[in-house]
Amino acid sequence: MDQVTERVLEWVDDGTALCRRALGELDAPSLLPGWSRRHVAAHLSLNAEALGNLVHWARTGEERPMYPSAEVRNADIEEGTSRSAEELRSWFDESASVLRASMVTLTDQQWQAPVRTAQGESIPATRIPWMRSREVMIHAVDFGAGVTFADLPADFLEALCEDIRTQRGDVPAVTGPLPEVAAYLSGRPYSEVVGPDGKRAEPLPRWL
Repeated sequence: MDQVTERVLEWVDDGTALCRRALGELDAPSLLPGWSRRHVAAHLSLNAEALGNLVHWARTGEERPMYPSAEVRNADIEEGTSRSAEELRSWFDESASVLRASMVTLTDQQWQAPVRTAQGESIPATRIPWMRSREVMIHAVDFGAGVTFADLPADFLEALCEDIRTQRGDVPAVTGPLPEVAAYLSGRPYSEVVGPDGKRAEPLPRWL
């Protein structure tokens, strides 16, 4: 495992810890329209299991998609919200722990194995920790339990901004504090972000 992957796994741990703190009042609304904190918790648990499928694929060569379909994924999130608060917390903890343990078992060769995202993109397994770090870091904010982008590591925010710009393609050149720029690029509430004309940047659609 190279140093970059080791650092990304640290981001996974940091984001997981931030999410865990938000699992207290699960019936409160999240910052995501139409989703309670229960939805966010269920989504993160299912995401850990889905990424675990990709780890299995990389380790064994047996193709195992993240989700059977987008429809099944969405239905499973809704079904997950009906679990008790304690069950949701246990599900989150167990799924995160299993994924973390499985990732560190991959050999250098297995880290380079091609797998496929839910969007159909072929990627090396080295991207799996990054995918998880984005989920836990951004959704730690989305829980609406007090975590902001300013609480996330600066090197993570820099990597996130670069990744979003690459994936979004044509996004305006904006300036502002790094946490606010990251919030802006991910389609979350932001302030102090201005465009080339010096005016407040127009909001972008939500990303992730």
